[in-house]
Amino acid sequence: MPRPRSKGATGVRTLERGLGVLRLLAEGERTLSELSKEAGLSKSTLYRLLTTLVRAGFAEERGGRYRVGPVAFAVGQAYRTRSLSEAARPWMLWLRDETGESVNLAVRSGLEALYVDQVEGRQLVRLFTEPGTRAPLHATGVGKVFLAYEGLPEDLPLEAYTPNTRTDPRVLAEELAQVRAQGYALDDEEKELGVRCVAAPIFGPAGEVVAALSLSAPASRLPLEAAHALSGKVREAALKVSLHLGYRPEYNDLGR
Repeated sequence: MPRPRSKGATGVRTLERGLGVLRLLAEGERTLSELSKEAGLSKSTLYRLLTTLVRAGFAEERGGRYRVGPVAFAVGQAYRTRSLSEAARPWMLWLRDETGESVNLAVRSGLEALYVDQVEGRQLVRLFTEPGTRAPLHATGVGKVFLAYEGLPEDLPLEAYTPNTRTDPRVLAEELAQVRAQGYALDDEEKELGVRCVAAPIFGPAGEVVAALSLSAPASRLPLEAAHALSGKVREAALKVSLHLGYRPEYNDLGR
């Protein structure tokens, strides 16, 4: 006679099934029928799992289709950010030591850039950006990196922060084309007067932009010509991080 399964074993099995469903959703949206077929679960069992995942925020349902929810996304981002910071930190320190200026690491978060790490400069007067700070895409060097490689959203607000902010979509689009061609972006006192920065993309294993690395300094110490001149070091540091993450230069012209 078969022995009854313990509650603990049942719970583990349910967890395994739920994680399997999440892995499928990570590949793209699915209907209940599609998930049932791919997961090898009955629709009734699957529906109970999905209801629990939706209630906890790990999945979402819209129009009969299920996808990864905000909680699952946040968990994934936490791992990605930690791994990214670990890969970038040595080269952020290198860039700081080479230039003496503050170095920032940012990822994209919707229609904003999110700073996740910084190495402070060695100068008496230095710039500080608190990790967790958000910034507009169109008025920052890191933001322009994301726009240049991922496209300019039609609904992106082009608020003027200083007289230098690009608020004309055509002018911004022309600059983004140049950013992609040269491999780096500048913030020429566009978010804040008196602050200038130069940023470069960090690529992931598939050649996608996963982050941006930037060097920032007071404009009085970093004239525009010097910012252009330092772009080579910023790009070098970003390339080293990209290679650590599994990027292969043949995906594009980075580093050539």
